[in-house]
Amino acid sequence: MSLRYAAWSCLSATIGILAICEITTLVGHPLLIGSFGASAVLLFGANDSPLAQPRNLVGGHVVSACVAVIVVATLGSTTLAMAIAVGLAIFVMNLTHTTHPPGGATALIGVQAAVGPGFILSPVLAGALILLVTAIFTNNVVYHRSYPKHWL
Repeated sequence: MSLRYAAWSCLSATIGILAICEITTLVGHPLLIGSFGASAVLLFGANDSPLAQPRNLVGGHVVSACVAVIVVATLGSTTLAMAIAVGLAIFVMNLTHTTHPPGGATALIGVQAAVGPGFILSPVLAGALILLVTAIFTNNVVYHRSYPKHWL
């Protein structure tokens, strides 16, 4: 890994997380969850990875958020429910070919917070889309990067 690549990864990740924070301020609704930090590592530090591609980023987070909502509705927010949510999120991401490791954290965060259906659109979908737009811009504005490798 070159210094140039590492420095651009640092700058790009900073821009991505700041974009979520700034849009949070504009809309007055929190859009940042911890799993987006892990997504930033993939999008800006390993953007060639199959796990960092748009289908995986958006699909993995949304599928995991849906799992969290269903688990909370059926099992509540217990430690067992948290564990089941992470396992089910992996299962469903694998079946839908949307595996994105931070999605496991999204499921865990959702169950810990005892979320409802609104969690799927905001913060999860909105935040993932903000990161995606940032990744498309920052990974294509320089000659030594290209993103995405594929959309689906």
